[in-house]
Amino acid sequence: MWDYTDKVKEHFLEPRNVGVVEEADGLGEVGSLACGDALKLSFKLDADKRIKEAKFQTFGCASAIASSSALTEMVKGLTLEEAEKITNEDIADFLGGLPKEKMHCSVMGRDALERAIQSYRGEAPRDVDGLIVCECFGVTDKQIEREVREHQLQSMEEVTAYVKAGGGCGNCLDQVQEIMDRVRQEEGWAPPARKPRLTNIQKIKLIQETLQREVSPMLQKDGGNIELVDVEGDQVLVRLKGACSSCMKSESTLRDFVRNKLRELVAPELEVREV
Repeated sequence: MWDYTDKVKEHFLEPRNVGVVEEADGLGEVGSLACGDALKLSFKLDADKRIKEAKFQTFGCASAIASSSALTEMVKGLTLEEAEKITNEDIADFLGGLPKEKMHCSVMGRDALERAIQSYRGEAPRDVDGLIVCECFGVTDKQIEREVREHQLQSMEEVTAYVKAGGGCGNCLDQVQEIMDRVRQEEGWAPPARKPRLTNIQKIKLIQETLQREVSPMLQKDGGNIELVDVEGDQVLVRLKGACSSCMKSESTLRDFVRNKLRELVAPELEVREV
């Protein structure tokens, strides 16, 4: 289980400022439902051009909800110049810390705030900066390099935790590794310690925990659920239950949600199959 702080639990169970600000001055949207995370953030300014109201809507895990809730509290009373200085690390610190596997949730909040401020200023969303490396989540080489440099990321798991690159089909893993190697060489960082591969028992346990913690709660909201049947190498065999067993979108749920979560949090080579 993730080691969530009391403040993360508080903002997840009782999130602040849920919804959309009426006649908002700024509105920013990032992520997508296909990626398993999406966030909409809106704000309104007072006569002194300070943020007097901020609200959010999100589709995501506990950390995504808590990070979004925290951010809307943090920006209240700030000018836009002050608000745009907030980093994803500031959001995590406000919550007393986030599991490293969940840092992308705070990054998503920072990006949504940046988009909202751009919309207020009448600025068009910035063109894609760099070349798309991760097709699944639309992550560019510049985004990956930025996070690797800022946070001294040294492993594929850390990159996926911050920007989700490599958490989908896995076709970009070699390119991501090349970016990390280049930055490491330029910065003069020592090579990271090799991480031992999971044993079959460890992998099965982590898959089971991820399904119970990250997947089941979302499916249960629609009257469904999921059960782990078996793990054969990199094949995860599952059984959909309840409303999910007869849903016409079950195939996309397994591919775009369940598989992505398992690849993000367990291993990038996993495939999911219904039995």
